[in-house]
Amino acid sequence: MKLNTTYLSLKLKNPLVASASPLSKDPENILAMEDAGASAVVMYSLFEEQLNAQSQEIDHFLNFGSESYSEALSYFPDMDHYNVGPDEYLNKIRIAKERTKIPIIGSLNGVSEGGWTEYATQIEQAGADALELNIYYIPTDPALTGEMIEQMYLDVIKSVKAKIKIPLAVKVGPYFSSIPNMALRMVDAGADGLVLFNRFYQPDINIEKLEVEPGLVLSSSYDMRLPMRWVAILHDQIPVSMAITSGAHNFEDVLKGVMAGADVVMMTSELLRNGIYRISEILDDMQAWMTDREYESVHQMKGSMNYNNVAEPMAYERANYLKVLNSWRPAPDDVYLG
Repeated sequence: MKLNTTYLSLKLKNPLVASASPLSKDPENILAMEDAGASAVVMYSLFEEQLNAQSQEIDHFLNFGSESYSEALSYFPDMDHYNVGPDEYLNKIRIAKERTKIPIIGSLNGVSEGGWTEYATQIEQAGADALELNIYYIPTDPALTGEMIEQMYLDVIKSVKAKIKIPLAVKVGPYFSSIPNMALRMVDAGADGLVLFNRFYQPDINIEKLEVEPGLVLSSSYDMRLPMRWVAILHDQIPVSMAITSGAHNFEDVLKGVMAGADVVMMTSELLRNGIYRISEILDDMQAWMTDREYESVHQMKGSMNYNNVAEPMAYERANYLKVLNSWRPAPDDVYLG
C-alpha cells in the first residue's frame, strides 16, 4: 500500500501531518509523533505581537534606562506562560531536525508588514523544511474595506516570501467574499501552499466577573466540512499544494480530505484529546480501508471526489443548502410546535 504524498514539494510517507499546537513545544512529543507515523510536524507559532513586544522592550531599555518599563507590554501575556522566546523557538527547530527524519515546518503568525517577518529567514536558517504563515486578523474598523484587508494579506505574503527560499504555506480563515479569487491571488503573491482553514477562536463573556475571556474549544469532525468543500472546489482550479486543517479526528476524515483533493490532512484536537499515538491507529485503519476496497495508493484516490469528478458538482454549491434544509425531519421524541 503506497500512502506517500507530496506537500510543498516535500516527499511525505503519508498524508497525516501534525498541525501547529502546544505539543510541538516539547521535542519528545515531536519524536513521539514521528514514531506514531506522522509524516511531518508543524511547529507551534511565533506571533507578530510577541516578536514586536520583545523588540519594543529592548528598544525601551536601550533608550530610556532599565529602571522604567513599557506599560504597553503588560497587555501581552507573560512570555513564560504564553510562548517561549524566538531564540528558544529556533533552537527547538534545530533539535527537532537533529533528532528526527521527517520534515519540520516552522510557523509564523501575523498580519502586517514589519520587522517581525525577518524571523522567517531565521526559521529557515535553523533548518526548517518549510514555513507556514498563519494569518489571523479580526477587522474592527468600519473604515477598512474588504479590498484593503485582502491587500494586507497579500502584502505580508510577499514580504515573507521575499525572505526565504524554502516553500511557504499560507494558513487563512474562510471569511473572504470570493475564496477562489483570493486563493489565486495568494498563490500569485508567493504562496506555495494553502492551509484551509484557520479556526477563529471566539471569546466568551463571564457575566459574574464582567470580563471577556478566551476559551479553547476542540474541533469535531463536522468542522472539517468547510475546508473539505473548498479544497474540492479549488483542487483543479488553483495550481498549488493544499492542506486541510480543522476537524480531522479519524481515518474517515483523512480519506475524505484526500478524496477532496488535499495533499495532506492536518490534525491537532484529536491528539490533544486522545493522545499522540492515535496517529498510528488512524493510519492502520486507513490502510485497512484502502486494502478492502482495492486501492493501491493515496495518489489513486486524490481528488477523486473533487468538484469536477463528482456526479453532481452542484452538491458543493447552493444545491447542498437547499437539500439540507429540505431533508430535516423531526425525530419521534422531538417537541415540535409547527
